[in-house]
Amino acid sequence: MFPLSTVLFPSAELPIHIFEERYRTLITDVLEGDHQFGTTLITAGSEVGGGEQRSTVGTLLNVEMAMPFDDGRWMVVTRGVERIEIEEWLDDDPYPRAMVRHIPSGPFLGSSGLLSQATAAVRRARMLLSELDQGPPLSIDLDLEDNPIMASWMICALAPLGLFDAQRLLEITPPNERLESLIEHCSAQISDLELLLSQPPKRPGD
Repeated sequence: MFPLSTVLFPSAELPIHIFEERYRTLITDVLEGDHQFGTTLITAGSEVGGGEQRSTVGTLLNVEMAMPFDDGRWMVVTRGVERIEIEEWLDDDPYPRAMVRHIPSGPFLGSSGLLSQATAAVRRARMLLSELDQGPPLSIDLDLEDNPIMASWMICALAPLGLFDAQRLLEITPPNERLESLIEHCSAQISDLELLLSQPPKRPGD
């Protein structure tokens, strides 16, 4: 396990700079094995040094590229495969380890337009944030997978979410409920941003 201060959704890509000795050992073992390891959100504490608090639902990662540096550090590119639930944490020796179970995805029971609504909500939220110089808008040429379950994960990964909002979405199993929650979150964010952008700019001395 490699606990991180981020939430990774299945299908999403995540580059990781590995410099701690324990995680250098982890990546060596992973590359000698099946190229997979787990991650989960650090809810309190630091990534460095251990002793942090961790969420119980995380993601299985697959290493797609690994580049070693001369000083022992690594740069790896990973991709989320599926969700996992930590059933028991083991000793952090030589690195964090856990007994986990795979969390199967529920069937997609939403309407055909639900994914389009979620995509439109994410696009609108990111466009408004870009007007405030808080990130780029969503690409016009966005290509989501034909599989609605994986597409629901991909649009979550593209949404402007805080860590704990992202974790809540990760823990929702039915894809339609996940998308409905994402739409609700983005709608509230859009309302706040539109109100903020409608305010006249402050003049010097105001």
